[in-house]
Amino acid sequence: MLNIHNLSVSFQGEYLFEKITFQLTPGDRVGLVGKNGAGKSTLLRIISNEQEYDEGQIATDKEVTIGFLKQDIDFTKGRTVIEESYEAFAEIKTLEKKLEYINTQLAERTDYESDSYNQLMIDLNDVQHQYEIHGGYNYQGETERILQGLGFKREDFGKLTETFSGGWRMRIELAKLLLQNNDILLLDEPTNHLDIESILWLEEFLNGYAGAVVVVSHDKMFLDHVTNRTIEISLGKIYDYNYPYSKYLVQRAELREQQLAAQKNQQKQIETTEKLIEKFRAKASKATMAQSLIKKLDKIDRIEVDEDDNSVMSLSFPISVTPGKVVIEAENISKTYGDNHVLSNIDLKVDRDSKIAFVGQNGQGKSTLAKIIVGDLEHQGKMNLGHNVQIGYFAQNQAEYLDGSKTVEETMIDAADMKSRPRVRDILGAFLFRGEEVDKYVRVLSGGERNRLALAKLLLEPFNVLVMDEPTNHLDIKSKNVLKDALKRFEGTLLLVSHDRDFLQGMTDRIYEFKDQKIKEYLGDIDYFLEQRNLENLREAEKRTVSEKKEKQKVTSGKEDYEMQKKLKSLQNKLSNTESKINKLEKEIKEIDVELAVNYDKTIAKPNFFDGYEAKKKKLNTLMEDWESVTLQLDDLK
Repeated sequence: MLNIHNLSVSFQGEYLFEKITFQLTPGDRVGLVGKNGAGKSTLLRIISNEQEYDEGQIATDKEVTIGFLKQDIDFTKGRTVIEESYEAFAEIKTLEKKLEYINTQLAERTDYESDSYNQLMIDLNDVQHQYEIHGGYNYQGETERILQGLGFKREDFGKLTETFSGGWRMRIELAKLLLQNNDILLLDEPTNHLDIESILWLEEFLNGYAGAVVVVSHDKMFLDHVTNRTIEISLGKIYDYNYPYSKYLVQRAELREQQLAAQKNQQKQIETTEKLIEKFRAKASKATMAQSLIKKLDKIDRIEVDEDDNSVMSLSFPISVTPGKVVIEAENISKTYGDNHVLSNIDLKVDRDSKIAFVGQNGQGKSTLAKIIVGDLEHQGKMNLGHNVQIGYFAQNQAEYLDGSKTVEETMIDAADMKSRPRVRDILGAFLFRGEEVDKYVRVLSGGERNRLALAKLLLEPFNVLVMDEPTNHLDIKSKNVLKDALKRFEGTLLLVSHDRDFLQGMTDRIYEFKDQKIKEYLGDIDYFLEQRNLENLREAEKRTVSEKKEKQKVTSGKEDYEMQKKLKSLQNKLSNTESKINKLEKEIKEIDVELAVNYDKTIAKPNFFDGYEAKKKKLNTLMEDWESVTLQLDDLK
């Protein structure tokens, strides 16, 4: 489908990547990963013919179509959501205009016996046939299905695109790409502006996609659920494995261990040979043997160990002073934007040291309540902060407020006070801005670098309550892990708005779901919340099933219906229980995989480590078989 051979790209004399080779085939779902600045977005632009490259070849099969979701998009003003989405069907729209013209001619003309009128009838038949082949009778329904899957409501379809935020406009662009049914789909950070429900829908869609998908994402769980192959760009090279991200980390770590062991053994052999050469060289009778050993040594293919780019930022959030027991108390909070009622009579009480996550669809008020808490938005109702509360706030678009005309160091110095100014260089160094990098202008920084700078600015002010709105957008996976560890160690109160399930795992003890102007509390972390939502959906399915059975009772006996419902409910409960066990076990295995990647020697040194690890994998396989069996039984019963 697509072949890349010895591709090289350089900037100012330095290679971004050099002589990389790989190919894409139908069914490939590739996770393209690497640090910010490694060249991921550049590679996508090259594949989509939007950027030139220095060396190498790119070859595609004839008539291969490529769709590309970029991070920055432009929209034509004046179109509604549905009209913009229909732009995905350029050929169908052209055929519709032809049909309209032909039908108008047939209606207006009266020369029914003429050759030209007869030709119009023939053309009408041909165009209608083409229209049907291209899906002209189905595209409107398919468009509505995709838009609703991405979170749009039916009443949104007629609204102008310019009335929506950048995140929602990005969803429209994503909808257009998914509707085009391209052979190759390139997605650059598609989950950045999606809520959890839309991400789950996108996962399901991509898993059924027939073509090839290349996705740049820093969402580990999304990568694990969607991809079957990982290509990492690191230090100008690529590492290509037929595994999703977490399994790839384990495989690459094992390969590196093997390379290190082989290199060590080879080095011993080389040292032994060199000693023999020195010993024989001094004796005339052994000179020939010494020359033979030298030739043998020259022919050895030296084993190289894959380099790892392990530079990560160093992050810690110290607590300023201890606040009172209740840090935030909200009563009857309401917020309206024009005719749009976002929050209605919200009550919220946050105790000291709480760890809370705000989740829900975009536009339901998560960021709005965060802004109200930090005092950035006017509202109805009472919002009271407790004694000694000092808030640190990271806004969703924090990086956009940075002044592009300033350097990195100037940005920090201008935001610092007398106490924190002497620490500016140290803080920047901890966030990987070292040496000449502090003199870079903000306008040339990547999205990830801007986010790191915004995080660095956050440490210039003392706080004991931390409110963070989508802090992981544009951060690479290693930086996200560092941020997650720092937040876990934070001893103050944390309010976190995020759609990143992997990032939220184990982070919070309470979830608030925002829906229909209200909030609903779940006492647990994100896994518990998702499990409860699945159970709720199951109960809804059961209710529908019961309703359908009642209709059938007219033709079936009550006893048969009761037995069927009883069996159905039993299987559904068994399925839910099995899914819960699978989720738990997959989480445990992922945690072990991460341990292996981070500290291989220490992890395998644990007593009976491999026995326990293999036992978990075997149990997971058994559970997956049970799940498949119960699912088939349910399908047969239905």
